[in-house]
Amino acid sequence: MTSSAVTSLSRIQFAFCLICMWSFIPLAVAEVEERWQPLNQKPRLLVLTDIEADPDDAQTLIRLLLYANQIDIKGLIATTSVHQKTRIAPDTIHTLIDAYGEVQPNLNSHQSGYPDAKTLHSIVKSGVSVYGMHGVGENHDSEGSDWLIREIEKADSRPLWISVWGGSNTLAQALYRLKKTKSENTLKHLIKRLRVYTISDQDDSAAWIRKTFPNLFYIVSPGGYGAATWTGINHVVQGIDNTRISNAWIAEHIQQGHGPLGAKYPDVAYGMEGDTPSWLNLINNGLHAPEHPNWGGWGGRYERYIPKLSETDPTGFTGGVPVVTETRPIWTNAVDRYVPVSSNQYGRTVSPGSLEFNGYRETLWRWRDEFQNDFAARMDWCTKRYDEANHAPEVKLLHDYSITVKSGESFHLDARGSKDPDGDALQFYWFNYAEAGTMKDKTVKIHSAENMARVHVVAPDVEKLQSLHFILKLTDRGEPTLTSYARVVVRVEPH
Repeated sequence: MTSSAVTSLSRIQFAFCLICMWSFIPLAVAEVEERWQPLNQKPRLLVLTDIEADPDDAQTLIRLLLYANQIDIKGLIATTSVHQKTRIAPDTIHTLIDAYGEVQPNLNSHQSGYPDAKTLHSIVKSGVSVYGMHGVGENHDSEGSDWLIREIEKADSRPLWISVWGGSNTLAQALYRLKKTKSENTLKHLIKRLRVYTISDQDDSAAWIRKTFPNLFYIVSPGGYGAATWTGINHVVQGIDNTRISNAWIAEHIQQGHGPLGAKYPDVAYGMEGDTPSWLNLINNGLHAPEHPNWGGWGGRYERYIPKLSETDPTGFTGGVPVVTETRPIWTNAVDRYVPVSSNQYGRTVSPGSLEFNGYRETLWRWRDEFQNDFAARMDWCTKRYDEANHAPEVKLLHDYSITVKSGESFHLDARGSKDPDGDALQFYWFNYAEAGTMKDKTVKIHSAENMARVHVVAPDVEKLQSLHFILKLTDRGEPTLTSYARVVVRVEPH
C-alpha cells in the first residue's frame, strides 16, 4: 500500500470514528472491525449505588476513585435496592470522597487528571428512599432522577454509561419522566445516548425498563446471582492461584499502609467488589472497546440475545426480585474457552498452560490477576513518590490496529516500539482471542514463540470474510507487575 493510500485510509478512519461518536448507534461488527482504531477519550459514567446494603459498594467506589482521571464521573447517586428497601446513604459516599481528597494530590503526581474532592462532592445525589416500582411514576421525581435527566440531555458527543450497583428505580423514574415529556423522536434520540450495565436485577424496575424501552443498550445477567458473569470477580476457582482475591492480599495491598482511602476499604462480607465489573471495561488499558461488549475485557464479555428463562438460574438467590422472561435481546452472558499462561523455569519464559476452563465467569476472571495488580499499584500511588511506585508499560505497535490479509497468507504482529516509564524489563505475550472474532470455535495459533515482541502468524483458510482478534499482553517486571494490552483485529479474506 502506498503512503498516500495509508493517509487516505487514516482520514477515512478518523471521519468514521467521528460519525460513530455523534450517532451513538452501535455498528455492525464487520463494519467496525474493518476500521478498528481505539478512541482515546474519557468515557462518561454515572453511578447508582445502594451503598451500605453490602460493603462491596464502598469497595467498588474506592477502586473507581482511583481511576477518576481516566473515567469522567458525572454522578454518584445513592439508591435503594432489594437489600436496602427504605433507606439511602449519600453520607457514606461523601465520607469516601473526603478520604480520596486527602490523597488526590499524590495521585496527580503519578498521573494527571484526578478531579478534586469538591468537584466529586458536587455530583453526589439522592434517589427516593422507596423500593423498586413503588418509587416510579408521578410524584416520585428526586434530585437523583433530575440529575440523570440533566446528564442525558446534555450536549456531549460521548455516550452516557450508567453503572447500576443496586436498584435501578432512579433510572426508571428518569426514563418515565422523559417518556412523559418528550416527543417520540426526541425520546428515541435520548435513548441512543445511554449505555446501561446493571449488576443483576436488584429491584423490580429493571425488567420494566427493558420491556418499556426495547432499544436501550443494556448489559445484565438477569435471574439468580449464581448465573451472573460479574461473580467471576470474586469466584474462587479450583486449579488456579486465587491469592489476589484473598483477605490477606487485600489487607496487605489495599487496606493497610496505603493512607486514608485504603483504610476505608471495608472487609469482605458477602463477596469482594461484586459491582466493579459494571465499569471495568471503561478503563483505557488497550483492551477496552465498550461499544462492543462481545469483544471482551476486564469487565467480562457479553453477547446480544434473548436468554432462556431456564438458563438464568430462576430459582437462585435474587434477594426476592422476581425473575421474568426477557422480552427482547440484551447483552448478557457469553462463554469463553480460557487456557491460563504457564510460567516456565527454563526455556520459553511463558507459554500456553495445560489447564482449560470454559464458562461465562471465565470472560472476566481470565484478567483478574492483572486488574487486581493494577488496583494495588494505584493504591500505592496514594502514598508513594513516583520513583517508589510502579506504572503500567506503554504499548507501541509498528503497524495499524486493523490488518487485512488473504487466506493462507503469513503476517507479523509487532510491538517492538513498546517501553516502560519506569525502565522495567518487559514481557510480551500474544494470543488469539477466538471468541471476540467471527471464528469462535477455531483458535488461530501463533507460528512462533508467543512471548516475542514480533510474532509470526499464518492466516487460516476461509470461504468468506472472517475477523480475528489478537491480544498482546505487555507486562513489566516492577512491583506489582502491571499489564497493558493491544487489540489487533485481522480481517481474513478468501482467495
